[in-house]
Amino acid sequence: MANKTYDLIVLGSGPAGEKGAAQAAYFGKNVALIEKEDVLGGAAANTGTLPSKTLRESALYLSGFRQRDLFGLSFKFKEKVSASDFMYRERLVVQSERSRISHNVKAHNIDLYRGFAEFSDDHTVLVTPKNGTPVTLNSDVFLIATGSHPFQPPIFPFYDSRVYDSDTILHVNDLPGSMLIAGGGVIGCEYACMFAALGIKVHLVEGRNQLLSFMDKELSDNLTKCLRNSGINLHLSTEIEEVTAGDNLGIQLNSGERIEVETLLAATGRNGNTEGMGLEEIGLKPSPRGHLEVNDHYQTNLDHIYAAGDVIGFPALASTAMEQARIAMVHAFNLKYKTELATI
Repeated sequence: MANKTYDLIVLGSGPAGEKGAAQAAYFGKNVALIEKEDVLGGAAANTGTLPSKTLRESALYLSGFRQRDLFGLSFKFKEKVSASDFMYRERLVVQSERSRISHNVKAHNIDLYRGFAEFSDDHTVLVTPKNGTPVTLNSDVFLIATGSHPFQPPIFPFYDSRVYDSDTILHVNDLPGSMLIAGGGVIGCEYACMFAALGIKVHLVEGRNQLLSFMDKELSDNLTKCLRNSGINLHLSTEIEEVTAGDNLGIQLNSGERIEVETLLAATGRNGNTEGMGLEEIGLKPSPRGHLEVNDHYQTNLDHIYAAGDVIGFPALASTAMEQARIAMVHAFNLKYKTELATI
């Protein structure tokens, strides 16, 4: 096994990983970037931020939501939008973003390693590729930016092809006539709006008494009003007790109501990607949902190991993740740049 030493080793090529690596490399540091997936970009480029925003625009366009007749000019749209119509633009945009990230990594002379990284000790990782020889890398500074994956509630029958999470929904083959979305967070509200815009009958179930509870109540209330005006059936302060698979999916709510839909989307939060990395063995203990605790400089309890992005939990936004990683690297290498997140 080959050994190589770097100033910085970054685990994960999503927004935090890419920008953290580029920040350090820009200031002359020797950087290695490790990515276990076949494509760069993490969830933001491949299953989350960028795909969902592209699908939103596709939904608005294909549904004619933003089109108006002007002085006798009429825009005609297909009566029934297919899944292929819906996904076409998303695939193009995702591929473009993957290419941009690859170019940025090369432009900063960052060494890219493909494979799964596991800590051998707190200064060493073993990178095991899907095919090939494992590589041992050493560094005095690490940035863990391994992202997250959808949490799958055990009562949901994910073996059924009609049950999706926020990653697998991007592979939907046919647009259903009806859908229940579990979870009234950012992801749930976003998909509820876009599917409703396509004419799909949408039920949105949220256990709390308001949507996006981290926001100001006035904003949450306005969003609730907009969703209801869009024809979305909201079920607040409501939990799902049981899901049964038959000709349709039957969802039993704790309110006593039973809903039958063609498709179920679980938007029930995300877990940090920390399993199997050997973190406990070096003194880092992720939360039950796989998240790492950090201080204001994004240091874990091991001062030379930083973490940023979805792997540290809320707010789990791409733009915030980028800034978190930049701030972490500024602190790690005492760079004269930025020291805190910008407020809006």
